[in-house]
Formats: sequence, structure tokens, C-alpha cells
Amino acid sequence: MRRRIKVITLGCSKNTVDTEHLLAQLPADAFDIVDGNGPVDCLLLNTCGFIGDAKEESVNAILEAVEAKKRGEAGELVVFGCLAQRYAAELPREIPEVDAWFGARDLSPVLRHLGVQPGPAVTRRLSEAKGYAYLKISEGCDRRCSYCAIPFIRGAHRSVPMEDLVAEAESLSARGVRELILIAQDTTWYGLDLYHRRALGELIGRLSAIPGIAWIRIHYSYPADFPEDVLQIMATNPKVCKYLDIPLQHISDPVLDRMHRHVDGAWTRTLIARLRREVPGVALRTTMIVGHPGETEKEFAELLDFVREARFERLGAFTYSEEEGTWGAAHLKDDVPEEVKQARLDALMEVQREISLEYNRSRVGTELTVMVDDIVDGTAVCRSQYESPDVDGEILVAGAAGKVAVGDFVRVRVTGAEDYDLNAVLVS
Repeated sequence: MRRRIKVITLGCSKNTVDTEHLLAQLPADAFDIVDGNGPVDCLLLNTCGFIGDAKEESVNAILEAVEAKKRGEAGELVVFGCLAQRYAAELPREIPEVDAWFGARDLSPVLRHLGVQPGPAVTRRLSEAKGYAYLKISEGCDRRCSYCAIPFIRGAHRSVPMEDLVAEAESLSARGVRELILIAQDTTWYGLDLYHRRALGELIGRLSAIPGIAWIRIHYSYPADFPEDVLQIMATNPKVCKYLDIPLQHISDPVLDRMHRHVDGAWTRTLIARLRREVPGVALRTTMIVGHPGETEKEFAELLDFVREARFERLGAFTYSEEEGTWGAAHLKDDVPEEVKQARLDALMEVQREISLEYNRSRVGTELTVMVDDIVDGTAVCRSQYESPDVDGEILVAGAAGKVAVGDFVRVRVTGAEDYDLNAVLVS
């Protein structure tokens, strides 16, 4: 009999890719994959365990699934992913109603539990019909930032062989994907374990040769020792978006030292200047952490001044969350009060809101090539090469129903600017 199976995915885009790989390996003659509501034979949860809010969301999702099982809406409950990896000893004791627990580093045990022999992970069952897809080029991380739990959740850095990534990208292109978003814990580290060299530039070159792929976007680039060849490729390869996600976390030397980031403020400023000089027009996205242990008012003020100076086109920020098992939790006192953390976060994001609005206003009147991500009530929700999905603003094109489809590239003229979004019209 065919089994009805549903997967709920929590957390980041890397988890989404894992789920898509898993679902692609379920034989169509043995499984019905359920996307909506209704009873299922097996409910799988792919969990996140990165920071406090994500852990709470995952635990709540598991408890809700337990209740669904009690109501007879799920025959079997299987939990895997980062939270299950991180708390492999505690969770089975705390939530015995879950039938099986698996970690985050290998999907093979999950598949075997379902009665499926694992095969090559180069195909995906895309969760949404979009013009873009994430391509996870490596797993794990060899960095040891003092606040980060990823290395002991996901393990050491492991690159996906280039041939597998090209095959996966070709499969995605054949199904209408036009943009590849390269993701990893650190994309700049790609290739060191397999090829004994940084191979991100070579990988981008091979991916850009795939017919149908129009945009390649780079996420999660570590600032230390940024690869020189990638800068050249961003500047000269027309398929590579002039966009870079490069989490910097802070600018103050004492804070960066306590974070174990292996860069200082001078290096960071030099790198930002090089990026803007060598890739003219590049849109930079970064993330910052406020309220890290020991962060003083002076150090936070330095961060605000740096953000005003650097004028990042995109910036996200978080308050520090002490994570058990990290170096910081063991050696640093979480001494910044929560209300101070929140006040600093609010102040930082207000500075960024003003920068974003000024940047958006400078784009009014310009023409852009955009990709259509969705159509909502006749309005096309779009992005240019300078916006990434889910994390950046959108370009909203009214009156586009019947004129464009999801995945299309179209030309628009920007007519209005908000704090983070743009309004535009189609260019006939």
C-alpha cells in the first residue's frame, strides 16, 4: 500500500534543501507526499536548533505533532535535523511519543527507516514552483566562532563534489530554475577538503556554463581571506549577481576578538572598500550581533558609526543568544541585560532603515531586470539581482496579472520607494 507522508521543515534554506533531497528519493509508487492538511501515515519534522527562538519553534512544532498523533492524524512521528542532532540524548527522554529520532548530518538513516535504500543526492523535489532554488555546496564548518553551535551540530566542513553540484544544477535548470543561490555555512571555504584549494570560483564558472541558468547568487561568505578570484568573477561574469551576503557580526576589535572571528576592524573596512572598488555597483548584505558578552556602550557606538559609514544596502541583526556547548557559553558571562540588547537592536535597525530608504529612493526612475517570484492579487512580487528572496525587500509591480508568470524575467521602471520595498511598472 502507498503511504501518505508529510514533511514539515523549520529553520534555514539549508534545511529546505535537505528536505527536498529526501523527498526526491521516495519512490512514487510507494509514497504519496502530502503538502496540505489531512491524515498521514508518517509525519516527519526537519528541525532547527541554532538559537533560542529557533529551538523553541522546533520544540513547539514537535509537541503539536504529538497532539496530532494522539488525535489519529499521524500514524508515525519521525523527527530529524539540527535540534534532534544537538539534543540526541535529552529529547527521546523528554518526548517519548516520537517514534524515531535522527540527526542532521546524514539523511540515509531517515530513508532506511522509511524502507528506502539511499541513492545519489543530486535530485530534488522542489517545495515551491519558483524561478530560483538554493544549491547547498557544502556542509558543516571548520570555523570556531565563540557564539556558534553549528560546528558541533553539523560537524566539520565537507564540500559536495563539483560534479554532483553541476548535475544537480542541470536538473534544476531542466525544471525551470533560472537562479541558483549558493549556500553553505561558509561558501568561501568550498573545495579545501576535496581539492586542497579554494574552488568556489571554479564552481561558479562551471555552473554559469549551464544553459538556462541566468543568475548565480553567493550567500554566507566569511570575511577572512576572501578569495581573490571570486571578486574578479563577480565583476566580469554577467551571470553572477552583483550581490554578496557576507556576515560581519561586528566592527569593534575587542568584540571581534571575543567572537573569535579572526579579523579586525581595519581588515573589515579594507575588505568592504575592495568589494565596492572591484565590483562596482555591488549590493552588500551583512548581519550583526548586538549585546555580545562584554559589549560596552563605546563598542556598540563604534558599530553604529561603522554601519553609517559602510552604508550596507542590506543588513539584518540579532541579539546575542548564549548557546550551550559553545566556547562563549563556557568562558564568557552573558552580562548585557536583555532590555539593553533589545534597545541596541532597535537603534541599529533604525539606522539601517534610514540607509535602506535613502538607497531605495536613489533607485526611483531607474530601469531594472527583475525576476517574478509570485503574483498576489494582480501584483507581481519581483526581485532584481540586488535582492535575495526571503531576506531582502521586494519590487512590487501592480497590474501585472495576465502579463507575466512566476519565473519570468521582465523589465520594470521604479516609480516609488519605501523603507525596504520598491514600487515599479512594467516597461513595454
